[in-house]
Amino acid sequence: MVPDEEVNGGDGPSRDDAAAEDDAPAVDDAADDEDDAPAVDDALRAGIVLYERGYHHAAHDPWEAAWLPRDGTDADLLQGLIQLTAAVHHARDHNWSGATGLATSGYEYLAAVPDDHAPVDLDPARRFLARLAVDPEHAERHDPPPLRYEGGAVGVDGLGFDALALAVGAVAEETSLDEGIVADAIRYAREEQGSGQARFRGLLADLVAEDPERRAVAYARLESHVDRERAKERDVEGLF
Repeated sequence: MVPDEEVNGGDGPSRDDAAAEDDAPAVDDAADDEDDAPAVDDALRAGIVLYERGYHHAAHDPWEAAWLPRDGTDADLLQGLIQLTAAVHHARDHNWSGATGLATSGYEYLAAVPDDHAPVDLDPARRFLARLAVDPEHAERHDPPPLRYEGGAVGVDGLGFDALALAVGAVAEETSLDEGIVADAIRYAREEQGSGQARFRGLLADLVAEDPERRAVAYARLESHVDRERAKERDVEGLF
């Protein structure tokens, strides 16, 4: 239950009323082996980069990938952030019951995370969700709260390779880019590591840009580079 002192109003709906199966994937779909899932740190950073650049819906993808096989405090943290983005999405679509239910359960997940466990400053998110639980139109009047990681903003340049790949994959799906092109670009960027080159990594980072024009230019260049690398691979295959 969201406490009165958080919202200066009445209690919001209970966590049991949290909405939308599509926003809270079934545990039955969880991966059997946690080792196959992204590291929590990579997922947090990737999702925050997307969230802070306005990709609020796409941000849940990295968090969800890390959350599915986990339980305990890490799972509460990731699930709370997932429900934050889902609550904002529902509120902006004027699905008030979905927004209030998810805001309440999201608040309760984040309230269960000790501050000394989470590298993310959760207080702004908790306050926002507490207000949203009783006033879903709050999301129309106020921007979603900032998410700060270890006291600062997370930039694309500061992402490790695995975190960048998570962020780029989510943007590709959200913006309907050719996922085959993007997947090959990620593969080529991985192969570049340690070679002193960063051609593919730089273009992948530009795919996460807020500016649609910059993203389109980066994708066009990336597609051209991928086509050339694919042609080289076909030429090599033809030799054997």
